[in-house]
Amino acid sequence: MHPRPARTTPWRRAFAAEARAERPDLSLLCLLIGTEADPALDDPGMAAARRRLDRLAALLPAGPGCPRAWAAAVAELLGVRCGFRGHPGDYQRLESSLLHQVLRRGRGLPILLSVVWIEVARRAGAPVYGVALPGHFVVGFGPHDAYERCVLANPFDGGRVLSALDAQLMVAGATGAPLDPAMLRPAGVLDIVRRVLNNIRAWAAARPEHADVALWAVELALLLPAHEDRLHYDRAQLLVRLGDFRTGAAELDTYAEALAVHDEEAADRVRGQARAARARLN
Repeated sequence: MHPRPARTTPWRRAFAAEARAERPDLSLLCLLIGTEADPALDDPGMAAARRRLDRLAALLPAGPGCPRAWAAAVAELLGVRCGFRGHPGDYQRLESSLLHQVLRRGRGLPILLSVVWIEVARRAGAPVYGVALPGHFVVGFGPHDAYERCVLANPFDGGRVLSALDAQLMVAGATGAPLDPAMLRPAGVLDIVRRVLNNIRAWAAARPEHADVALWAVELALLLPAHEDRLHYDRAQLLVRLGDFRTGAAELDTYAEALAVHDEEAADRVRGQARAARARLN
């Protein structure tokens, strides 16, 4: 299923191409997200952000040793010396989901601070990856194929190393269920980018006046490989809310076609929404 045409820009074309690369670049994808929110972010601005990551990596000691030593070294640099950490108020700011702003402010959501940890540590040769714990993104240090024994660090708390009990309590607080070792699996680059976009959509959903932000976040998510068909429905609803009834109705028709394959009754309901959207053109 293909999305109806959305606004196309060189940045979106670059985002789509990078998302389909054999080894997608996490920092570049996050910076390209930033171009949607910040018209002032251009090629030189993105290059400057990537140079900042390079400079930070150069400040790390050469090969500090075991995963725990790596975690401590990165926390000392980023959390203590550079002051990267989070605050509850950061959840209320769109800037907290934009990598270039997080690099500038030293503040952000757990997942964006984790991107900084990952990109800096990776450049220095650390065995590092993201860990998408329910409700809170953290960083793992250690071999990817031995994630059950990884050392977890919480960038939102300045890189504090989490004990097994800390991780268990974090998961229990978010889900009410015990930690499953599968939750410690390394998160892929596109999984991280998808979660960043979901965070932006959640921020905008709580602020109806920012439906335009929700729209571009959905449209970027549609550029990711193997996206969910449901995103077409979400895009249609946003288009209708923003007054683009014609395009919204067309998107609803497209979603209804896909839905009819396994749920004709639900497809009819969506077709009814498309008719209602077209009626608003009169």
